Formats: sequence, C-alpha cells, structure tokens
Amino acid sequence: MIRLMVTNLGGTGEDARDIFQEGLMIMLEKIDSREFTLTCKFKTFLYCICENLWKSVIIKRRRAASYLVRRVETEGESDFTEIIDNKMYRDIFRNAFDTLDPAGKSILKLYWEEYSPKEIAEKLGYTYGYVRKKKCETQAELINKVKMHPDYKKIMESENVTKGIII
Repeated sequence: MIRLMVTNLGGTGEDARDIFQEGLMIMLEKIDSREFTLTCKFKTFLYCICENLWKSVIIKRRRAASYLVRRVETEGESDFTEIIDNKMYRDIFRNAFDTLDPAGKSILKLYWEEYSPKEIAEKLGYTYGYVRKKKCETQAELINKVKMHPDYKKIMESENVTKGIII
C-alpha cells in the first residue's frame, strides 16, 4: 500500500521502504506516549503518516532543485556576505561531520554519492538493515550536532535579530 502510494507520487521502491521504516518509527514514538489514542484503523494511521512523510520529501526535493536552478542562474552574482555565510555553514558542517563515528561517516558519504543501501552494504560489509538504520541515526546525530554548534547558534540568533529589525 505504501509502496504503491510512493511510486504513484514519483518515488522508487527504495524510497517506499525508507518512508515505511520512518513511518513505523513515528508510530512507535506515538504509541509510547501516554496521551496517544488510536481513533482509526492502524493501517490507516500508518498510511497517513507515510503519506505526509513522502509529501515532505517531495517538497524538499523540489526546493533543492529550484535552489540549484537559482544558484546556476545567479552564478557570478554572489555578494561578499553570501560567500562568508556559505563558508561558515560549510565549516560548521565539516566540524560536526568530522565528529561522527567512522561507520556512519562512510555510510553517509556513499549515500551522498547516490549509492543504494544494498550497494553500500555490499561495499562496506554490513547488512542492508544495518546500513538503513545507521544512515537514519547518523543523519539525526549530524543534524543535532550542527544545531548545537556554537557558531550555528550565533548565526541563528543574529538572523532572528535581523528579522525583528526588518519586520
């Protein structure tokens, strides 16, 4: 059911497996909370979660594609502040990435090079399930480390101040 929905909306079977796994993880978190009450069929609730997850992936992919188009169109028109900001973001990312464990780093690098989880598992000698789980865990850890980085916090604070001034 999830695979059909994802493939009908432009995804692959692998995308469907990833969405299904993330959906199950969200379901488990919801079930663990004491305030959760299931008011519909389990599969209906799981389908809705997976559909929302997939739609957010589609939105992110469209934004990334339009960002790349804008970057190509404005190539050479960069101002000084944008160059500095990009360098700071890269440095923050590199610092956070360098602190990850070696297995997670190598899995993420191969994902970014667009290897499938199966290819990564074969290449690194891990199981398919381990690669998928480790990728999710490492991505979450990387995001958290970036958000906790002192320079990132400063940037976010200054952007909030700037927004307050402009508005």
